[in-house]
Amino acid sequence: MTIDRIAQLLGDEASYLLEHRCSGISADSVYRPGPGMVSDLWVQSDRSPNVLVNLQRLLGHGRMGGSGYVSFLPVDQGIEHSAGASFAKNPAYFKPENIIELAMEGGCNGVATTYGVLAGCARQYAHRIPFILKFNHNELLTYPNTFDQVFFAQIDQAFDMGCAAVGATIYFGSDESSRQLVEVAEAFARAHELGMATILWCYLRNPAFKKDGVDYHASADLTGQAIHLGATIGADIVKQKLPENNGGYKALNSGDSSYGKLDERMYTELTTEHPIDLVRYQVANAYMGRVGLINSGGASGQNDLQQAVRTAVVNKRGGGMGLISGRKAFQKPMAEGIALLNAIQDVYLTSEITVA
Repeated sequence: MTIDRIAQLLGDEASYLLEHRCSGISADSVYRPGPGMVSDLWVQSDRSPNVLVNLQRLLGHGRMGGSGYVSFLPVDQGIEHSAGASFAKNPAYFKPENIIELAMEGGCNGVATTYGVLAGCARQYAHRIPFILKFNHNELLTYPNTFDQVFFAQIDQAFDMGCAAVGATIYFGSDESSRQLVEVAEAFARAHELGMATILWCYLRNPAFKKDGVDYHASADLTGQAIHLGATIGADIVKQKLPENNGGYKALNSGDSSYGKLDERMYTELTTEHPIDLVRYQVANAYMGRVGLINSGGASGQNDLQQAVRTAVVNKRGGGMGLISGRKAFQKPMAEGIALLNAIQDVYLTSEITVA
């Protein structure tokens, strides 16, 4: 895909997104993804040679291999959103091997999915594409529905299958977040002991984060702090929703309520309302990019291609490391899913699109 085609897909936002320059946190301030991510950056950490090997496996695979950017296919929706609701649009993905085939044919750096999917196909595919075991989930069969991430697999099982990495979710802000934080930190330490990389879904969940008709679950300030906590417990890569607004702390500190800590310079000097500046703030909270930030692709709907390309542009120009897109890819025929994944990858492979 050419830069002209990308600009066409961006439509009226093309110049707004492609020509923006971040002034609050400049591009020179962040660690930018590149071919030397492992040999120049992660090698300075306490990660063992085995972890570095698996990080290089992830960064070296697929169409973007060697670029420093990643494109992952995540399919845990069979648990998180229920299998029928997730796969009814395309029942072929009830079949585990089709999930892995989509990631392979789509040129992804790795496939992130459940223990059941990976275990059922491990001997067939583990040597052909990096596996990422998502080991905790929130299921929707409990009545009434609850929202808590619990373990569905053990870290040693990921190692036995040859996984390059493990992944987990923490619902920051929830009543269960402290327990989840301790559990995941211990699991990540075990993964590093065994030589695997770690990826954290740093999600927010609390009904109080919806204030005066505005949903702050995707605000830059709150998601940024969730990212910072994830980086602190040993995540090598953090996954976060693309910011949709800012000022979550300010909204939750209005009236007689008191929540967290803030500094007005978070809003007046470090960020603006521009989506690339909001992603840059997320990157800053990931140790200025020393921990890689990947944004999620969101639900499938109308204009999936345009939305996916826009998200990739905002992530890349903000200093992010890539995109993780599931429903937009697997809830359609495989050929269309492959084309969408390739379009995302083309954004990162297009040299004219730079870090802002």
